[in-house]
Amino acid sequence: MIAGRAVLIAAALAGLFALAGRGFAQEFPTGPITFVVAFPPGGSTDVVMRAIAPKLQERLGKPVVIENRVGAGGNIAAAAIANAPPDGHTLLASASSLAANPTLIKNMPFDTLKDLQAITLLFRTPLALVVHSGMPAKSVPELIALLKQKPGEITFAHSGAGAAIFLAAELFQRMTGTKMNGVAYRGAPPALNDVIAGHVSLMFADAGSVVGHINAGRVRALGVSSTSRVPALPNVPTIEESGVPGFDAVGWTMICAPSATPKPVIERLHAELKAVAATPEVHDVIVRIGTIPVDSPPPAELQKFLASEIDRWGDLIHRAGLAKTE
Repeated sequence: MIAGRAVLIAAALAGLFALAGRGFAQEFPTGPITFVVAFPPGGSTDVVMRAIAPKLQERLGKPVVIENRVGAGGNIAAAAIANAPPDGHTLLASASSLAANPTLIKNMPFDTLKDLQAITLLFRTPLALVVHSGMPAKSVPELIALLKQKPGEITFAHSGAGAAIFLAAELFQRMTGTKMNGVAYRGAPPALNDVIAGHVSLMFADAGSVVGHINAGRVRALGVSSTSRVPALPNVPTIEESGVPGFDAVGWTMICAPSATPKPVIERLHAELKAVAATPEVHDVIVRIGTIPVDSPPPAELQKFLASEIDRWGDLIHRAGLAKTE
């Protein structure tokens, strides 16, 4: 009898919590929503989020604010969201460095999978391998030959050890048996500026962010990191077809919330962000900057994808000897 009463009470409480969650989702949002972008203005994540903001504001009826919080390969922004109030009003817009940092950073100030909940995958980011216009290499095979002639002498620019443009360079070195000297910058735009100026020899850059520079002859594109050619750069071969079989290093941008955010709020945000990303205006921005729109899986599946990416890049980082042990 007592056991039966306990079951009834538990069921009633579960129902009340579910109703409370739905009610909270219906009231949400109660104030401004802030997206903390883990990278500086001008990058693909920032550009797309600024296209999304006014559309999302229209749908939710509350101000949507973009805040750039740069540093530690996106880890500063991610840590801020992991410790933010779990009410859906403070969210993270981060790239695939989110999956690399758990291996790259020994004393993480948060647990990525336990403290963050993936909401929506916005787009994928193919990268272009570009060299300064004065570099003698005109193709991927010529670059590989040059790197083998000068091991450790040629520099590549990147925006932090966890960034996709860094991991792509590490993967390239591992798969080609070459060695370069990395130079870190506070974001991809200043890194690209120094490649254009010739201060650094090459980099993997977001394809869309570098199309104009390629067309103007400021940098030379040798290959793209995806397994198929990028529409914005139809004449640039993939690195795989240029003689590096299996090369595939595509970044992504994901929206996350603190893990304790109520499920109905997560689901509401997923639906709203997915709808906004599919509007012609935002879709056109995603395509125009050289990134690839995606049909985001639901949050539960996306959390599994994040876990698989942590395993994937963690394995590469360990094999490359980059994992932090002290």
